[in-house]
Formats: sequence, structure tokens, C-alpha cells
Amino acid sequence: MSGLSSGLDRAALYAVLDRYLAALDARDPTQVAWTRDVFHTENNVALLPGDGLWATITGRGTYDFRFCDPETGQIGLFTTVIESGDESAAALRLGVSGAGEVCEAEMIVVRQRDEALQFPDPRFEAKPVMDAFVPEAERMTRERLLTLANGYFATLEQNDGQLFTAFHPDCQRVENGTQTTNNPAFMLPIAKLGCEAQFRLGWYRYDDRLRARRFPLVDVERGLVMAHGFIDHRGVLERYTLTDGTEVESHIRRPHTFYLSEVFKIEAGAIRQVEANFITVPYHMPSPWDAQGQGR
Repeated sequence: MSGLSSGLDRAALYAVLDRYLAALDARDPTQVAWTRDVFHTENNVALLPGDGLWATITGRGTYDFRFCDPETGQIGLFTTVIESGDESAAALRLGVSGAGEVCEAEMIVVRQRDEALQFPDPRFEAKPVMDAFVPEAERMTRERLLTLANGYFATLEQNDGQLFTAFHPDCQRVENGTQTTNNPAFMLPIAKLGCEAQFRLGWYRYDDRLRARRFPLVDVERGLVMAHGFIDHRGVLERYTLTDGTEVESHIRRPHTFYLSEVFKIEAGAIRQVEANFITVPYHMPSPWDAQGQGR
């Protein structure tokens, strides 16, 4: 179903999103206009609309970072959802037909209570940099935006200090609601550094594969790219040397995989900000979206 062209503008796509969220809040999927062949997943598993979060949600937080791609009929949202009193980071992607019907729905819910890796003190607040529109004269092409976003993943995969993308001097990254750059209070010492400095050190050498990369949404007007994929850790790397000569120990020593939804803000030809939600899934788990024509 990838490569959609809905013909709907930004306002119309956001109206579809609002109706979807109202239906989710009401736990009533019949309020959504679905296509007959809709494909719906939650946490990388195909579910019928009405299952999963649809049956357990009790509210949503105030965080509402939304964006869209009128050219392909795609809508993205980073928000939070509440179940049993727990507030969880969530990322939603919708694919919309020309008739305004939802034909794709992909959601990640980061239920920290269920995660082995829990991110401390998450903060879900508006980010002016992410929300800003790029002046028309400064907008980049869809193809260039995609190249820079994919270059981030290429830099992360088997990270050895080489850069395959460009980083803005003020680049920040937020993961599962927690800032993991320029944050000395975070549990990993690398978090005290900025985006480029972290990658130049080669800290993420233990990330063996970044596979099944998908880039279904490009918001050219705002310089945003939404991506999905998996980070595989074989768990065989014990100790390794950073580019500054420091020897460190890998903290992942078993087969492990993250499934992720990530948004890149690209400004002045460089990655300005990153927001990611990810969860642990079975090692080397495939994507149900591959069968829908969205695989790499």
C-alpha cells in the first residue's frame, strides 16, 4: 500500500487524524472510515482494528506532535496514551486514501512497565524546532531529505566513527520521551555529548544491523522524515575501543532487537533534531509491513 497519493491537503489529513483519535478515545473503531483492505498493526504485530490499545486506552496526554505528507497521503503523530494509570509514549502513522479512508495504521506504544530498558524522567512537551515550517526558499527536495535520514541509520549501523549524514551543531535527540544528547544525567555516559560527537566516538558499535528501513512519510514543508526499522544486536561484542582510544564494554551481550519509529528534523542541510520511540521485540523479528510493499 505504500506510494499512496490521496490528493488531500494538510488540513484534510489532520481532520482524518482527529476523527481517528476521537474514535480511539471512545474505544470505538466503527467511528473510523476504513478501507476494506485496511492493514493495522500495533507494536509490529498485525491486529484487527479494535484489538490492542483500542480496548484498553483510558486517555491521552497533551503531547501532540503531528505532521503529514500530502503527496503520499501519510499522517504521523507522536503523543502519549494512558492505560491503567500508566502514561506511555506512542507513535502513530496513518495512510489515507483519496476518499479520506484509513488504509494503513501503524502504532508503537512504549509501555515502560513491560520493557527491560526503562527511560528515566520522560518529558512530553512541544518542541518548537520540530513544529516550525521551513521557509519555501530553504526547503530541500524529498530525495535529499530521505538521503540524510537514511544516512543517519547508516552512521548508526556498526558505528565506527564515520559519518554518512550531516549534523546541525545544535542537534538534539529524544528517545522514548527522554533526551539522550547533551544530558549528563542520563544513565549512559555518552549522553553528555551532542549528536555528532557521539557518533564520531563510535559508541554504538554494538548496533550490528539497522534493517527493514522504511521512510513512508516526508513532510517537505517542515523538513521532517518519518522512518521505521529494526536495530539488531547479535550480542557477541564484548569490549571495543572508541575512536579516542578509550576501551569500553558493550552493555548488550545477548541477541536483542529494537523496533523503532523515528522522526528527523532536517534544517540547513543537516539533522537538527531527532525524536524516536522504540520497544524490544523478539530477536530478528520480521516486519509485517514487508508484505505490504513497504520493506527496504
